[in-house]
Amino acid sequence: MTAGVSLFAPHAGHAADWKPVRPINLIVPWAAGGSTDQVTRVVAAEMEKALGQTIVIVNQPGASGSIGTMSALEAAKDGYTWTAGAAQDLGAYETMGALKTRLSDWHLFLSVANVSVLSVNAKAPYKDTKELLDAMTAQPGKISVATAGVTSSGHTAMDLVAKAANVKYRHVTYDGGNPAVVATVAGETDATSQLAVEQADMIRGKRLRPLAAISDKPLELEGYGTIQPLSQTLPGFTAPANYFGIFIPKGVPDEVIQTVEKIWKENISTSEVVKKYAASRGAMFAPTFGETAQKAAWPAVQSNAWSLFNSGKAKVSPDTVGIPAP
Repeated sequence: MTAGVSLFAPHAGHAADWKPVRPINLIVPWAAGGSTDQVTRVVAAEMEKALGQTIVIVNQPGASGSIGTMSALEAAKDGYTWTAGAAQDLGAYETMGALKTRLSDWHLFLSVANVSVLSVNAKAPYKDTKELLDAMTAQPGKISVATAGVTSSGHTAMDLVAKAANVKYRHVTYDGGNPAVVATVAGETDATSQLAVEQADMIRGKRLRPLAAISDKPLELEGYGTIQPLSQTLPGFTAPANYFGIFIPKGVPDEVIQTVEKIWKENISTSEVVKKYAASRGAMFAPTFGETAQKAAWPAVQSNAWSLFNSGKAKVSPDTVGIPAP
């Protein structure tokens, strides 16, 4: 899927370009091979061309992404330490009691919006979404679903499914989306609700059977075809867009942000490499930054934070940390 229009905040076009004098550390707070790792490496390679400097990807998984994010937040505010991930996670850490930070603490540079897919092992008996949900109804808490952990995109998506279908499942967590998908392929779990970008190869290779895009819109996956939306089985089901990108903590020099904004507008928004990645992995190409990015990411932040709180997984009510109910 490709966004029809790329939206941008006002650009400081007259600012002097920032010329980094040493490599930039970009912390991926999830395991290698997962959704964040994939898109971050693609975008970082494009940014290196414009910056004329190396961007070093550092995988630092743990605590549902909060450990790596904290490393970036606590690093010197010199513009040389960034992080990445799903914007909705930044809004969940404070409600989880994992890290005191909010979406507004960060400059967001979003690249794609990802869609979760409910899939089962190719040898599983469930041929469609209804059969899997019926099994969850008949065996509450018995059907296992692999995700990248509490607050991960897959977990948030599966909780939305469980709430809409009034079912219970057994949550099995891994250190990243890729390990969760591999676990389902290996038969360790019955299903996974991780992102299409993480499942794409296994779906095309017929190692996973996709039952539904966890969305109200069908998903086109290059090399496979159409994955029908969950709303086809659960009428009225919707899920907010799950935006991924690179995040730079506020407090860094203005010239750093102005330079990255310029690169986002002139290079990332026109990158055929990033577009091709999105098309091949079942993602939506949607570069944006600034206030526009904050507004785009907010619905998923609200949905995620309140889903975690209502299911008893969050320690702090979202409305006490600036996140009103959606």
